[in-house]
Amino acid sequence: MEDADLQKLTARFELLIQRLEQLKAHNRLLLANEKAWREERGQLIEKNELARQKVESMILRLKALEQDT
Repeated sequence: MEDADLQKLTARFELLIQRLEQLKAHNRLLLANEKAWREERGQLIEKNELARQKVESMILRLKALEQDT
């Protein structure tokens, strides 16, 4: 293998390693974002359930008041 070919191959290999590190960093960022979104989704589901329970409770109280009249 000629010295120029070896230098080209080494340069390409270094570029591949650099790209791999970039992709790893990007993947870590995406995973962190996914975790944050899942946590936020869980909180929103809990808030939605609480709101649903409050609305159901209000409806039951209104029906009880309606029956008393």
